[in-house]
Amino acid sequence: MRRALMQRRLARVDRALDRAIDAAELSGAVVLARMEREGEVLRHESVRGLAVSRPERLPMARDTIFDLASLTKVLATTSAVMLLVERGAATLDDPVAKHLPAFAERGKDAVTLRHLLTHSAGLRPWRAYHELLLERERKKGERLLGTARAKEWVMDSICRSALLHEPGAAAVYGDLNFIILGAVVEALCGEPLDAFCRANLFEPLAMRDTFFASTLADTAKPAAKRRMAATENCPWRERILWGEVHDPNASALGGVAGHAGLFGTADDLMRFAEALLQAWHGDAAPLPTARLREFATRQELPPGSSWALGWDTPSESNSSSGQHFSRESIGHLGFTGTSLWIDLPARAVVVMLCNRVHLVAKKSRFALRPMVHDLIREAFAS
Repeated sequence: MRRALMQRRLARVDRALDRAIDAAELSGAVVLARMEREGEVLRHESVRGLAVSRPERLPMARDTIFDLASLTKVLATTSAVMLLVERGAATLDDPVAKHLPAFAERGKDAVTLRHLLTHSAGLRPWRAYHELLLERERKKGERLLGTARAKEWVMDSICRSALLHEPGAAAVYGDLNFIILGAVVEALCGEPLDAFCRANLFEPLAMRDTFFASTLADTAKPAAKRRMAATENCPWRERILWGEVHDPNASALGGVAGHAGLFGTADDLMRFAEALLQAWHGDAAPLPTARLREFATRQELPPGSSWALGWDTPSESNSSSGQHFSRESIGHLGFTGTSLWIDLPARAVVVMLCNRVHLVAKKSRFALRPMVHDLIREAFAS
């Protein structure tokens, strides 16, 4: 009886997704969830709608590959920093300029890795570097977007910028923090961010469908594209984005960046989350327990901020995690419609991957996320 009740309640998740698809708030979605209760692992799967509606119509599948957008910040960059700190290559309170000397310009010498991870460094949150690079291309008549020169120019621009506030004085979510963190990872390990993450995170965790798309071999691209969810009809690239990075600055940087550019499947995200659960609970895992617990702890920079190290935690009200994820939960969102929330004590995970920007009639405020999280947690608890 109890399991039948749970299944009836979980069916509400499919209905909520179908309503959102019918209302043109998203094209399709894959949702995977798990929670442990009384020694049993409860699981749920929802696969709805279309992965691509134009130029073809391709159904969503459990193994559809999504542009993970800002989930790159936690799956790749935050996790890479965590491993490098654990190995003694850096400390969280190292000045960024210790590893990127040019960053010290214009009074940024007091900014630390901890400040970047908590979005409290004082950097501008975002800047349209792709537009600036496009303008330089027009003036100079040479290609810059996606080249090493573009990356050098963006890094130089950030390093020469001034802070908007003192480090630690405010937490303002922004991409520039993680563009710099990606460069720090590369300086510390002596190899590209994507190569380090592949060898030290994705391969050890059997995340076989997680990659930066720009690094795919040409022979692999056609088959991979058929499995990918498309994103929006990009106004400045003048095409539907399918198999290429949605984020404009990540694209301008060549597709590999600390803030965006990663692609992956719901199953790979679940594997990653379950590895974090094992580490947090002290089970055998390829990730360091004490360090993970540190990274999952709110840093109070400034006091009252919900940011842990790289990860967000549930806010007191209107959290995208809904009402039932504990304070010791960690999570993150991606603009394309992706999200991952992990309740560490409850061993509960919800992976929600949607292509909410793909040719939809309107872009939702995405009240769907907390609704789905609440429906799943309430069904599992029934």
